[in-house]
Amino acid sequence: MNTDAVRSTPTPSTPSPTTMTVWRQSRYGGPDVLAETLVDRPVPSPDEVVVEVAASSLNSADIRILRGDPLLVRLAFGLRRPRTPVPGRDVAGTVVAIGDAVTSRRVGDRVVGEISGGGLGECVAASADRFASVPDGLDLATAATLPLAGGTAWQALDLGGVGEGSRVLVVGAGGGVGTFAVRLAVLRGADVDALCSAAALDVVAELGATRVRDRRATDLADETPDSYDAVIDIAGSAPLRVLRRLVRPGGAVVLVSGGTNRVFGPLGRILRAAVLSIGARRRLRSLVAVAKPEITAQLVALAASGDLQPPVERTFRRADARAALAHVDTGRTVGKIVVTA
Repeated sequence: MNTDAVRSTPTPSTPSPTTMTVWRQSRYGGPDVLAETLVDRPVPSPDEVVVEVAASSLNSADIRILRGDPLLVRLAFGLRRPRTPVPGRDVAGTVVAIGDAVTSRRVGDRVVGEISGGGLGECVAASADRFASVPDGLDLATAATLPLAGGTAWQALDLGGVGEGSRVLVVGAGGGVGTFAVRLAVLRGADVDALCSAAALDVVAELGATRVRDRRATDLADETPDSYDAVIDIAGSAPLRVLRRLVRPGGAVVLVSGGTNRVFGPLGRILRAAVLSIGARRRLRSLVAVAKPEITAQLVALAASGDLQPPVERTFRRADARAALAHVDTGRTVGKIVVTA
C-alpha cells in the first residue's frame, strides 16, 4: 500500500514546555471546521496517564462525531459542539506522566488504546485502564490501527459465533473494520467470502479471503439461500430480508452499521432487525461495539507475531491532519488512514 506522507505545514505558534498544538473543532461540520490551536498540556488526574502521541488512526466514527451526524449522536457527544473537541479515538504513544493512583503504568511505557478523542494532538490524558502495552518489536503506527476497527471486527465475529470451520460473508470488506473482519475470521479458521469495492479487491484477497467480489457488481438477492453460518454486514445497505435468507438456520446476520436517516441514523434499521428476529431461527443482531482493552491486547499480540498486518492506505503527518480527515470523509478509504507525529 502507498504510505507516502503529505508534507507538513507550520504550526500557528511555537509551543512552550507547558503548551502544545492540537487540531480542534469549535462546532460541528466538515474537516474545514478544524483549526490548529495552542492549548495547555494535560495534567493527569489520579487514575490517568498522559501519553505523548506517536500515531493516531482515523475511523468513520471520527467523521460522524466531527459532523454530528446523525443528529442523534449529539445527545451523547454534545448538543452544540463535541464535548471532546479534538478528534482521534485511536492513540498509540509513550507514557510521559502518571497520576498518583496509577500502579499499572510507568513513564516510558509504550501503549495503545481507544479513548474518547484527542489523538490529533501532541499529548492526551486518559484513564490508565484504557490502554494496552505495545512490545518493542511492534511500531506504534501499526499499533494505532488496532483498537477501534480491530475491536469492532472482533466483537462482530464473536456476536456471529464465527470460529473454526465457519463459512462467513463479509459485506463491505474493504474499509477499516472490513479488512480486520476478513483477516480475523481467517485466523479463526473460517472460510471467508468478501464483498468490497473494486479498488479493494487485491487488498482483501491478500488478507486470506477465499472468494473476493466487487460489491457493486453483486446482487445478494441472487445468491444461494442458506449459504453461510454468519454474515457480517458493514456496508449497511442491503435489505435485511435478503441478508437473513443467506444464513443457515441457527446462523446470524451481524449488523455493524447502516441507516442514512439524518436524525436517527441506524436506529430504524436496528428496530426492524429486532422485529424480524422475533421467533426466527436466523437472527439479525445489531452490534454495539465498545472499547475493550483486553481485545486490543490480543490484537497487539497478533500484530507483533506477524499474523495480523493491517493494510494502511496512506499515512499523513499531524500537521496535515485536516487533509487526513477529509480523505476519510470521502468514504472510499481502503484499509486504514494513520496520522503520525
